[in-house]
Amino acid sequence: MDKNKHDEHQHHDHHHENHEHMNHTGHDHKENKEHVGHAYHEEQIEEGIHDDHNTATKHGHHDHTNHHDHENMDHDSHSGHDHHDHMDHSGHSGHHHHHGNFKEIFLKSLPLGLIVMILSPLMGITLPLQFTFPYSDILVAVLATVLFVYGGKPFYQGAVDEFKQRAPGMMALVTLGISVSYVYSIYAVAARYVTGTHVMDFFFEFASLILIMLLGHWIEMKAVGEAGDAQKSLAELLPKDAHVVLEDDSIETRSVSELKIGDIVRVQAAENIPADGVIKSGTTRVNEALLTGESKPVEKGEGETVIGGSTNGDSVLYIEVKETGDKSFISQVQTLIGQAQDQPSRAENLAQKVAGWLFYIAVAAAVIAFIVWLFVADLENAILFTVTTLVIACPHALGLAIPLVVARSTSLGASRGLLVKDREALELATNADVMVLDKTGTLTTGDFKVLKVEALSEEYSKNELTALMAGIEGGSSHPIAQSIAGFANEENIQPIPFDSIDVVSGAGVEGVANGKNYQLISQKAYGQDIDIEIPVGATLSILVENDTAIGTVALGDELKKTSSELIKVLKENGIQPLMATGDNETAAQGVAEELGIDYKANQSPQDKYNLVESLKNQGKTVIMVGDGVNDAPSLALADVGVAIGAGTQVALDSADVILTQSDPGDIESFIELAQKTTSKMKQNLLWGAGYNFIAIPLAAGILAPIGFTLSPAVGAILMSLSTVIVAINAMTLRLKN
Repeated sequence: MDKNKHDEHQHHDHHHENHEHMNHTGHDHKENKEHVGHAYHEEQIEEGIHDDHNTATKHGHHDHTNHHDHENMDHDSHSGHDHHDHMDHSGHSGHHHHHGNFKEIFLKSLPLGLIVMILSPLMGITLPLQFTFPYSDILVAVLATVLFVYGGKPFYQGAVDEFKQRAPGMMALVTLGISVSYVYSIYAVAARYVTGTHVMDFFFEFASLILIMLLGHWIEMKAVGEAGDAQKSLAELLPKDAHVVLEDDSIETRSVSELKIGDIVRVQAAENIPADGVIKSGTTRVNEALLTGESKPVEKGEGETVIGGSTNGDSVLYIEVKETGDKSFISQVQTLIGQAQDQPSRAENLAQKVAGWLFYIAVAAAVIAFIVWLFVADLENAILFTVTTLVIACPHALGLAIPLVVARSTSLGASRGLLVKDREALELATNADVMVLDKTGTLTTGDFKVLKVEALSEEYSKNELTALMAGIEGGSSHPIAQSIAGFANEENIQPIPFDSIDVVSGAGVEGVANGKNYQLISQKAYGQDIDIEIPVGATLSILVENDTAIGTVALGDELKKTSSELIKVLKENGIQPLMATGDNETAAQGVAEELGIDYKANQSPQDKYNLVESLKNQGKTVIMVGDGVNDAPSLALADVGVAIGAGTQVALDSADVILTQSDPGDIESFIELAQKTTSKMKQNLLWGAGYNFIAIPLAAGILAPIGFTLSPAVGAILMSLSTVIVAINAMTLRLKN
């Protein structure tokens, strides 16, 4: 298509009169000069234990549009390990450490642990398959030492972190159990050889505890999707190099980071614009979905502002760079995402709390047992009761209580098109008060297309009108022209050939066919009222033959089929829906009225972020649903961020949950899944920890005066039982329908 053709529709003004707001690129927002989430990056680096997964998640479809041409993108690559060990640190400062790769540590510890368990009798009782031989206990002690150092490492690293935050929890409890059982068992073996007395060891408990805890963590990591790096995918929107025009008009290729304010840059058709700036020469249509979420390209001419990262249309532009580095639009979005990610999660994390209580109770019970038994009996008994108390306090079942539910829950979710990347999202979603929804691409399809063709005179059928409209718009690259051509094509209608076609400045196009004069112009240019129903938020163009209106075409973005059902479910669940969109007032109002919800229009990424922040400050739990770059900061900030699978990579990386089928109706399943998963977790914590709350005082010998002590063997059997109950209960998690 030659270049002159591109300009013919420059003046189809009515298609973008509402888009002036798109030009303010958000420079008026407070300039946050801190380097984007510095600490966050360092933590990513420090924790990039297996970065081979991170590269897999970049699907490379940074096409900024919300078009659904990657509906079926391969989500498998998301399901690598999540290295955010939420059991360690959730609810603290929001830094999720993951100590090592649990899969690898578990698989390497397994043979060591099994040998230790086969060679050491359980609390002095020989189980089937177990055997010992002379000096086997020395072999066990050596293997146990290796296991303690290698398999135990993630737990004591986690415990150190918990103590730093003065909040001992799961890791502290596990560390306590494995350290006490290990140290006492080594002492027991030494005592046998040195003094010849038989002292019972706890190697079996030690090995089984480490293995079960590692397994629990691995199950959870595997279940929860990988956390993407939103900062990185944002940076990838900018091209690596820019073509700078020098004073002698020659072109020099420079890396984008070296651009200075005032440089003139040439941007070829379909390239991404390298920096925020002003058009010096050239006219084009720019896809600014990353600012507003609108996939309909916007007309831009000399003197108008463009944003770095948006996509140039079909002609060459010369741009003067106005902002670089920290002040650029993309950098401001990065800063917002960084700020959001530094906020601590508001999930209570019940498992962590329960583990914390058990830790304090165990230590207290052990201290009391030690003092009392020291007076009542002797040092040896005091130590034995103390150790038994601490070992029994460490719950095998608690290690699996949550991971098994999470694993079951995520596989149920996956079959419903839900990819859950953060366990806390499920807990927070159950108490949600408000759901902020993006419009374009979330509630609507995000495609600008023909919604309705209407005949105004008896002489023409809808098909004939479509043929005329497709003919008069033939060869134009304007969004309206392309939508009409696409519609005619779908309906298998041949466009009528026109003898001549001209652009009517600011109104539309006119042409001659079969000796008659036709115009396809905007409602505003036509200037008279037409008595037809226009679909909500649609743009109307009118086909005129010899000054008489003969037909109309309504173009717009249509609601997804499940959107209104979703709003109904939200209201039933007591969650208030609120639509926030970068689109203009008219389009927003139309959709909001049709759905019967409140809305905010013309929202920049900063506005959406402020909206979520103010709702959170009112003490509300917020779910945010979106698909664009402009939604990313709010997705990261909201208690639960839900991204539409066909959206941009930046949005997918910022969210906690991804709707892989891009269907808002799946949010319904997510809310049900969240409620059921959370109640199962609570039941399992009750089973898993309830046993320990009772067993601790018994192990400490509280009933010894009436002749009852919890023999360690019975303790171990009860412990295995509670673990089995927890596992079976997790498997009974089901969704209706």
